[in-house]
Amino acid sequence: MDSSSTNTRRMRSGAVVLGGMGLLAATLVACGSSDEPDRRCVSRSTMEKLRDKDCKKGGTGAYYYGGSVVNGRASGGSFDKSAVTRGGIGKSHSGSSGG
Repeated sequence: MDSSSTNTRRMRSGAVVLGGMGLLAATLVACGSSDEPDRRCVSRSTMEKLRDKDCKKGGTGAYYYGGSVVNGRASGGSFDKSAVTRGGIGKSHSGSSGG
């Protein structure tokens, strides 16, 4: 086998790896642009973040959509999933800033 066929074979395998990486990146972007808002398990009375299993049937928590958790407490979201939308690619965000 001469060296030119070895170089061609290496280039082809490199192109396959790069092509595979592009496909993986496209898949991750597509998965990340869901309209589903972030959710977390939270106590309705204290707004304390709980374990996910506490939101299962018979648990003490409820799913809280959107917002954030600071110092173990959720805020800025809603227990009503339909009241919260998730921004993704092509979505616009509106908000206000205090000053």
